[in-house]
Amino acid sequence: MSSPRRTAPRAASPGDSRTVVREISVNRKALRDYQILERLEAGLELKGTEVKSIRAGRCNISGAFGRIENGQAWLYDMDVQAYEKASHTQHEPKRQRRLLIHRGEIEKLFIKTHIKGLAIVALRLYWKDSRVKLELGVGKGKEQRDQRADLKTRAVKRETDREAANFNRKRS
Repeated sequence: MSSPRRTAPRAASPGDSRTVVREISVNRKALRDYQILERLEAGLELKGTEVKSIRAGRCNISGAFGRIENGQAWLYDMDVQAYEKASHTQHEPKRQRRLLIHRGEIEKLFIKTHIKGLAIVALRLYWKDSRVKLELGVGKGKEQRDQRADLKTRAVKRETDREAANFNRKRS
């Protein structure tokens, strides 16, 4: 009597709603310093030791930004610490990394950054299934008065929410 055949679970297709997304790092400074007008997803060209180091959580994207050079998209200032268990080959922690984006999107980004004067900023780094993805934001730098206005509106919203919650609690 033979045992029933066991099949491995099917991997989720790219358009499937079952894709697993886990955050690795978030750039909160970018949301404070830039007014994000558009967001897009990009893959990263990484070395093996970089992937293992990212899996261990030893990366930082605060201050990371993108540029379009010679028809390719590059990411600068993303800090991926050295993988301690690597034998003899190691990567540079702050090397420039190629962003994997479609040609049409690269051309749109080139127009937005070089002609309109916008910036490409790394917003968050995350795992999507078994691949490392980067969420990029195209935005305009905020001036200090814009940042203060945002803080003021957030404080007012927090206060009104608190008052509404207190009012609803008293009614119940």
